[in-house]
Amino acid sequence: MRKNVRKITFARQLRRNQTDVEQLLWKHLRNRRFNGVKFRRQHPIGSYIVDFINLESRLIIELDGGQHNTEEGKRKDKERIIWLGENNYQILRFWNNELISDLDAVLSIIKETLTLPSPKRRGKR
Repeated sequence: MRKNVRKITFARQLRRNQTDVEQLLWKHLRNRRFNGVKFRRQHPIGSYIVDFINLESRLIIELDGGQHNTEEGKRKDKERIIWLGENNYQILRFWNNELISDLDAVLSIIKETLTLPSPKRRGKR
């Protein structure tokens, strides 16, 4: 129980201290502004906290900075991707610079992905 409370507290802290890139994407996703789809930010799932998620479609959006390009970061990301995939979540990952340099393309990819059948509707892989 304590672990869960700590994770929720940490998620709240992350929401209060968003990076500039997270703020930029959140401006487009919040309050159902993006095609009427509800997204949450810094949402706990299992032992992880994901950047953005649409629970209905089980779509997770992750924004990656330089820490994800280290050996340690790559190892942790691989474990995370495997666990989330095994639990029927679909993950879109974008580098921070992708979002900054071509926000329209990132939003287009998110929109296209939302129109595909979700893993939840397709059943377990």
